Amino acid sequence: MTGPIPVLPTRGDAVLTNLRLVDGVDPTPQDGLAVVVRDGVIADIVAAHDAPTDGVGGVIDLGGAHVMPGLINMHTHFSLSLPGAGGDAVSALDPHELALYMADGARRTLLSGATTVRCVAEKGGADFALRRAIEAGRVPGPRIFTAGRGLCCTGGHGHDTDDTLECDGADAFARGVRSQIRAGADLIKIMISGGIAGEHEQITTPQLTRDEMAAAISTAHSWGRKVTAHAGPAAIIAEAVELGLDCVEHGYELTPDVARSMAERGVSLVPTLVVTRAGAFFDDLGVPAWMQERSLGAGPRHMESYRYALEAGVDVLLGSDMPPFWDFEGTSAVVRELEHMQAGGLAAPDVVRAATAAPARWLDADDRVGTVQTGRFADLIAMPGDPTAGVDALRGIDFVMKGGVVVRDDEGRAR
Repeated sequence: MTGPIPVLPTRGDAVLTNLRLVDGVDPTPQDGLAVVVRDGVIADIVAAHDAPTDGVGGVIDLGGAHVMPGLINMHTHFSLSLPGAGGDAVSALDPHELALYMADGARRTLLSGATTVRCVAEKGGADFALRRAIEAGRVPGPRIFTAGRGLCCTGGHGHDTDDTLECDGADAFARGVRSQIRAGADLIKIMISGGIAGEHEQITTPQLTRDEMAAAISTAHSWGRKVTAHAGPAAIIAEAVELGLDCVEHGYELTPDVARSMAERGVSLVPTLVVTRAGAFFDDLGVPAWMQERSLGAGPRHMESYRYALEAGVDVLLGSDMPPFWDFEGTSAVVRELEHMQAGGLAAPDVVRAATAAPARWLDADDRVGTVQTGRFADLIAMPGDPTAGVDALRGIDFVMKGGVVVRDDEGRAR
């Protein structure tokens, strides 16, 4: 190598040929097309016989693989520390170690096929630094939209680590919202109930007053930010939806009436079904028995809640909560979540949409990510099987491109 050593490339050029295109718009794969990428963006989608062969970064023959938009994981924590030995080890990291730990998680997340993530509570502001480092080409990782620190009441869900900010009263929640926006938050997350990981609470424990929720939601909306809520019980979700909430995380105990209210008001659900079916993951981390019992015991009601949402027409979005890349039940956690979403009643083409176009729209980023269309970033994944026939095809992801740069190529096609 001669000349200066470059940073990691963040934009590339290529022509992708010999593929079946799952574009995130048409529910069935399309044949006979080629995707032209210039400067990281999809410049054109043309008939295969019209594909250019010069003036671009190179022609990549994908061998008949199915190509679709990169996954968008809407519930990610790069600094996750659950109760137990594994979580304690993360909590013990100093700020420098934590930054490196999160950077490794970002790299592995990208390689798993999640090219965009929404972080919903991270420690110490490290997510903002990580986002800048990825954008600058200093470390590899997905595109990051982040809530910064989640907002909880004193002693509320997640209070025992610094990925949350304790607030009490409407004024404190308004200040909390503004503090995260000042830090660079794209959205706001509030903890309105208990959950599976709080020892001194239950899933059904309401934790914010109406005035606190109203202050957080109205302040965020005034600043042009959407609000999502960690939430379990139907009653508190119904109240937050009435106040203008934009999204529910988990929704362990929805009712048909509350699901219909969510659908009518355009409130999305990120169900994170895998977190109540994650015994092996909890064993890996040494999660204590009380949390395992609460989580796994909530599984049947959680799935029932998800089905109520589907029946009501709620827009459901992919979110794993578990690290997306985690080796789990023969695949990654993010793919396992998608399999649970299909098993719960969502048709495979709609699961693909819930992992791509629908999250992009919630993020107000559908002009940049979420579909394979001209003008969007060339954030793409490929696999032999057809994900619109069954999302288990995503277990075969063997090619990942972000911004036109190939970051994973198991079959060596880009060579």
